[in-house]
Amino acid sequence: MTYRVCLVCMGNICRSPMAEVVLRRTLAERGLGDRVTVESAGTGRWHVGDPMDERALDILARHGYDGSSHRARQFASDWFARYDLVLAMDRDNLSNLRRVAPYEVEVRLFRSFDPSAPEGAEVPDPYYGGPEGFEEVLSLVKAASEGVAKHIADEID
Repeated sequence: MTYRVCLVCMGNICRSPMAEVVLRRTLAERGLGDRVTVESAGTGRWHVGDPMDERALDILARHGYDGSSHRARQFASDWFARYDLVLAMDRDNLSNLRRVAPYEVEVRLFRSFDPSAPEGAEVPDPYYGGPEGFEEVLSLVKAASEGVAKHIADEID
């Protein structure tokens, strides 16, 4: 049985696809890559079908990650049944997900898995800023991905 994770931000072109790429590698490095599927989506629909933001791709590439195959998708309420874990990048998207959930479902903030992050910590949206915001996002998703990988390992072992 495959454990399925979906990471969610607003447009699915910056934060959640960056986190998808990083988490996928983190899981593979821990020997879990063949047992876990990692996907991402946005709560908004305006970027559906678009590739990842060029700035996000650039930062990922500079750190040895490849996000070139990503295409943005919009999260649909019937997707909750597909996933074992749905993680939002921020409180707005957490609220959006809870609002469209067809039943009571646990949706958590992605950074809630980073033991060094304060309660309620978010992955900030770098879209309207410069490259330093994308670097910050990469750093934050790396830290949280470690905790998510540990959580999943505990769940499936």
